Amino acid sequence: MDVRDHNRRAWNHCVDIGNRWTVPVDSDAVARASQGSLEVLLTPIRQVPRHWFPEVLGGVDLLALASAGGQQGPLFAAAGARVTVFDASDGQLGQDRIVAEREGLELRTVRGDMADLSDLEDESFDLVFHPVSNIFVEDVRPVWREAARVLRPGGTLLAGFVNPLYFLFDDDALNRGEFVVRYALPYADSEQLPSAKLESFMALQEPLCFGHTLTDQIGGQLDAGLALIDLYEDRWGDGKALDERIATFVATRSIKLTPAPGARGFRRARR
Repeated sequence: MDVRDHNRRAWNHCVDIGNRWTVPVDSDAVARASQGSLEVLLTPIRQVPRHWFPEVLGGVDLLALASAGGQQGPLFAAAGARVTVFDASDGQLGQDRIVAEREGLELRTVRGDMADLSDLEDESFDLVFHPVSNIFVEDVRPVWREAARVLRPGGTLLAGFVNPLYFLFDDDALNRGEFVVRYALPYADSEQLPSAKLESFMALQEPLCFGHTLTDQIGGQLDAGLALIDLYEDRWGDGKALDERIATFVATRSIKLTPAPGARGFRRARR
């Protein structure tokens, strides 16, 4: 099964049916961003703290990685950043272009695989903004390596991902308020779902998910030469049983390191 191609088509379908994560921001949100009030999400509910961004976004080269849908890229552009939106879904990228045209904003859209940014030059961005989306790739480590490659020394990666514990439980049982541990990590819909449920997902054009370990989510960032400097947790906010007991999302703030001249290891770049 070509999961990447399926997920690309599935997200195009999500745009067609008005999925929550495909609905573009309105003009009021764009106006607030242009006035310095930036309201963006890495995870479902909690807004990213303003201090996680440069004090002034004007002139910042920003990559919205697997972040299309017209919800974030246009707000960064309104705040003055030079924005590139990179995503696998033509439909999602189209939402960013719609907002940009509607609001008179400049941004660039590029279609591709989040684990392969070969169309983007080394050290060409000051900030990479990567909301919860690596659940749609089988191996997350190339995503971190590519994000680190395109960041300038001292640049920032802001990322959101799913707490891997979420993938242990049977989803149908969770919807009934029951906790049934059925799966193991790392997790893949395409390999661990019962065949009937997988066939249903495919027929409904639902995106297929992967659950990555913390070793790959956080350790992968460290191995890519990024230094983790802050994080917070978040929830779905749906009031379901698991959401009431544990935060199922994590947002991280990391800085790209640079080799110290003549020394082994890494240090933080000074700006």
